[in-house]
Amino acid sequence: MRPTHRLTRRTRHRVRIIPEGIREHSDRVAAPLRRGVLLAPATITSIGLLSGFYSAISSIGGHFELAAVMIMIAFICDGLDGRVARLSRTSSQFGIEYDSLSDVVAFGMAPAILAFTWALHPIGGLGVAVSGLFVVCAALRLARFNVQTASVDKRRFVGLPVPGAAAMVAGIALAYSYFELNSPKTLCSLMVPITLALAGLMISRVPYPSFKGINLHKRAQIELMIGAVVGAAFLVTMPQVTVFLLASAFVLSGPYLMLRGERMPNRVAMLPVEAQPQSAPASSDSPRTYEVPD
Repeated sequence: MRPTHRLTRRTRHRVRIIPEGIREHSDRVAAPLRRGVLLAPATITSIGLLSGFYSAISSIGGHFELAAVMIMIAFICDGLDGRVARLSRTSSQFGIEYDSLSDVVAFGMAPAILAFTWALHPIGGLGVAVSGLFVVCAALRLARFNVQTASVDKRRFVGLPVPGAAAMVAGIALAYSYFELNSPKTLCSLMVPITLALAGLMISRVPYPSFKGINLHKRAQIELMIGAVVGAAFLVTMPQVTVFLLASAFVLSGPYLMLRGERMPNRVAMLPVEAQPQSAPASSDSPRTYEVPD
């Protein structure tokens, strides 16, 4: 007798129940893991926020080197939380907003308090105004970044990123402590223009490299590998000086790109990404521009 392929009601019931049971079990196992992945970026952002808060407390207490170190810890957390969110595919609008609020404290308020208590307090009210301007420009820079996320060129930042400005203030404090300098008047006279310049660069349209186009899977040139090894060696042996040099190089990279001919337009209409006109590729002789909204 030829075997039949017709399933009885009882067999069909078993075939249907087994996959559903496996799926329900996998959902129960995976749900806590998904919650943990969602929690990881927010936890890293919270650590950066608390680092900025502790930096402000340390500055008020006169522990300026510790305050600078806490800003650098917040800098590391700021670089990690976004990458963890992208790798785990848990990016959200909530995470973007929370990260910006954390950055206002860690890279706006904390370095401004450090600059004032460490260098600008001898000039009194003028020092308060200079450091306060730094905080305002940091908040404006973060707000502009949030509205430009969907339309700005990924290869360039518009203006000095807030973490870069904070790292510059922290790097100067660390280098000052490393060389055991003790010249309050000279320090104050230098920090006033530096703080004002950092505040101006944050709200400017100077192009800065974003390093988002770096492909770690591609083979690097031997010169870059040697430079990375030398930089890592300096970071281990002289971390204070290395942080200052790296921060200075990044801050100066924006004016260098402008000298090479890269420009950001003064005004661009606020259009959806799909509605923005496609510009022709620039030739090698013409200056490169990046269309961004106000």
